[in-house]
This record gives sequence, structure tokens and C-alpha cells, in this order.
Amino acid sequence: MASALQGILSTPSARRVCEQSLEQGAGNAGNRLQSCQISVRSSHLSSAACLSGRSKLFLAASTPSLTRNSRPGLRILAAAGSKKLGNRKLRVAVIGGGPAGGCAAETLAKNGIETFLIERKMDNAKPCGGAIPLCMVGEFDLPLDIIDRKVTKMKMISPSNVAVDVGKTLNENEYIGMVRREVLDSYLRERAASFGANLVNGLFLRMEMPSDANAPYVLHYNLYKPGSSVGVPATLEVDAVIGADGANSRVAKDIDAGDYDYAIAFQERIKIPDDKMVYYENLAEMYVGDDVSPDFYGWVFPKCDHVAVGTGTVINKPAIKKYQVATRHRARDKIAGGKIIRVEAHPIPEHPRPRRVRDRVALVGDAAGYVTKCSGEGIYFAAKSGRMCAEAIVEGSEKGVRMINEADLRSYLQKWDTKYWPTYKVLDILQKVFYRSNPAREAFVELCADEYVQKMTFDSYLYKTVVPGNPLDDIKLAVNTIGSLIRANALRKEARKAVLT
Repeated sequence: MASALQGILSTPSARRVCEQSLEQGAGNAGNRLQSCQISVRSSHLSSAACLSGRSKLFLAASTPSLTRNSRPGLRILAAAGSKKLGNRKLRVAVIGGGPAGGCAAETLAKNGIETFLIERKMDNAKPCGGAIPLCMVGEFDLPLDIIDRKVTKMKMISPSNVAVDVGKTLNENEYIGMVRREVLDSYLRERAASFGANLVNGLFLRMEMPSDANAPYVLHYNLYKPGSSVGVPATLEVDAVIGADGANSRVAKDIDAGDYDYAIAFQERIKIPDDKMVYYENLAEMYVGDDVSPDFYGWVFPKCDHVAVGTGTVINKPAIKKYQVATRHRARDKIAGGKIIRVEAHPIPEHPRPRRVRDRVALVGDAAGYVTKCSGEGIYFAAKSGRMCAEAIVEGSEKGVRMINEADLRSYLQKWDTKYWPTYKVLDILQKVFYRSNPAREAFVELCADEYVQKMTFDSYLYKTVVPGNPLDDIKLAVNTIGSLIRANALRKEARKAVLT
């Protein structure tokens, strides 16, 4: 979904149309788009950005290469000022064994840091679409046998069930990977263990804060031995903690990280007849409309031998089951005869937490709030944040020989915000443009039919890089965008009049 959304703002002309549309339909959001200023609420996130140029706003929603033009520098203290640890290595606990935790633990362990990865549900299957960009396969050395499906085609389906085929511009080696979280997460944890990380089957409860700059954190958790469903109270002393324990993070609560808005994702895994599974062999579907979600989308994503059907919402969580029924109804002919084999629900953060670092504790992944709006993409950003945080610890501790401090962890935040903060702000704006009404969603799907949009956006999504555009095609896209949004505004006004009369 993010890749399709980004292309619509790839030119200044198209962007100005969206600004005008926002002024008419979304109030103050338009002012934010006009100035392109990114204001951050907390001193922990203090920065400002002006996204200028033809491609920057378009690609910010999925690219790590954007930088901020006006950003106050953070003063990072040298590791040499920290205490040497003598005859032991730095001890770090990673709480949570998803992509963020697994990648953090691997990076720490392979660099000689004594690492403990605490996860309660080693076979956990988080409700997740499971889509990963192609670049993640290479960047994180993922084996191809953990990828269930290679999606090369997508259908964007409008509120009126107009379907647009997306993926015409992909070459034969390009695809979106579909994984099951229980498979991916297990692989990443086991790989971390192969480098020396200690896997702990335990439920983290709380931690005692250190009494001074060199004192340990005391972690309290319930340890589960093989074959036992009853936890045994246990403690662990460590020098630093990475909170990778999801949207309901207990680590975040312990450091008073602050709350955030969250979406509820609801998903059913459905085993459909083999002849119908052929249709989804390399195809994913996305449904938009206020019947499936007032602020998100519904999906049908292929897995190894079944499909995942789901939806999500922030603004009307009590109605999530109603939206799920509507999503199944929209896809009814293609999943007819299917049997629900698993039902899953989970909170998904909508924006980063106000505080993500405190002393020698850092948050990553969902615990930090690193899920993009509109698309709900989180796997890549979770893995990336876990690795970046661990790299900051490795660098600050000189591979585990020195104690770290808050400044070392803030270097991770500085790099993360420089790369990705515009992503979350731009997708927030895009959501206000295209999710405010069904006519706007119709316009969005209409624009997805443009092959130039597909090429630019798929390239940016698959590789997380800025792709230069063609000026003539940019002009054509701008004209198409103007026409689509004008029609959307006209239909919205007609709909309002019909309601009033």
C-alpha cells in the first residue's frame, strides 16, 4: 500500500494539488504539507525537516536516504570517557524475540558482547501481513526457503470494486517476499544463538533501575523450562537493555516512554481449496473503502498453503470484527469454501513514542513505534532499528570492553531519525489526502493504474532508495493527479448534498 501511495506525490504539481485538497478536506494538515516542515513534539525527537525537490516528498515514505536540512546536532560523548570493564564483556539483555530483537541480538553477539535474548513465546505467530521488501532478503541474508511466496502482482481494489493490476513494471527477478512471522522470527533468533546469544524462554516482568552510572539493571522475569507451563521467578543483571517487546512493551513502561495511538490488526488465516489457491500463487490483494476500514485497508496475502485475510483500524477499534467480515465479503468469490484455521489480533503503533532512550535502555521495533502509517509496514523497520541500536552499543562499548551511556544510544536515535523520520510524517499526510472519503480512495486506486507510478514506487519500496524520475512523465502524472482529485472532490460534495437532502 505504501508503495502505491508514494508515487502520487512524485511531482511538485501533484503535491500542490494534494495541498489544495487537504486545505478543503483536512484542515490544518494542508498547512503542514505546504511548508513541508516536520515538527517533533518531544525534545527526544527534536528536529525539523524541509522536504524539497521533485522526488523527495514522493519517496520519503519508504526511503532511508533522505536527510534533514535543519537538524540540531546531538553531542555524543566519546567511548573513551566510559569505564573499562576489566576482565569481562558488556552484558546486554534484549527483551523480545521478533525481527527487532533477533537482529539486535545477532549484531551484539557476533561482536563479542554477552547477549541474553528473552522471549516468552518461541512459537509466536503475530498477526501480520508478512510482506518484506526485496532489499531485506539481501541486507539481512535471509534464506529463500523461509519465503513462502514471491509476490509479483498486486490488485488494488476500490470501494466500488474497481480493480487495478499493479506490478507490470517488475522484472523477472523482483518480488515482494511473503513470510510467516513464526518462521522468520525463529530463524533470526536461532541465527543470533549461533553467534553466541543466550536464548531465554522467559516472560519479562520488570526491571530495577541502577543506582549509579556503572551499576547493573536487575531484570525480573519468569523462566519457563522445557515442557513446563509454569514459570519460575528469576533475575538477571545486565549493563544495558534493548526493549524489542512489541506495542505493549513492558520495557517502555519501565522507562516512562509515554503512550501512543495504536491500530488493531485483525487477521484470519484461511485454508482455501487448491484450485482457488492457484489464483493467489504470486498475487496479493488490497481492498480500500469505509466498509473494510475507515482509516486503513483490508488485505488478502498468500502464505505457504493458505491465505491471510485481515484489516485494521485506529479510529474505530470496537468495530474491527465488522470490518473483518466486510473484507471477507469483498473477497468472498475467491476464498469460497475456505476454512479458518487461525484467528489473530494485535495492536500496531501509529507513531514513535515520545521517549525511546533513557540512560542505558533503548526501544526498537514496535516497542519504539516504528510502524508506518497507511501501509502498516513494520518488519523491515523493526529489523533495521534492532540492528542500528545494537551497532551503536557495539561502537560505544568498543565491542564490549567499555560501559556505555545514554549518549551512545542517542547516536542510534540520531541516525534513525535522519533516515526515517520523514517517512512517518509523509505517510501521515498521505493518509489524510486519500483516506478521508470513498471518492478519494477511488482517485487513489485510479492513479495506481499509471505504470510510471508503479515503476517509481515499486523501486523505492523494494530497494529503499531514491529513484530519479523522468520530467515528461512527471508532468503527465501531475495532470492525471489533478484530474483524479478534482473528480474525487466533486463526488465527495455530491455525496454530502445527497446526505443533507
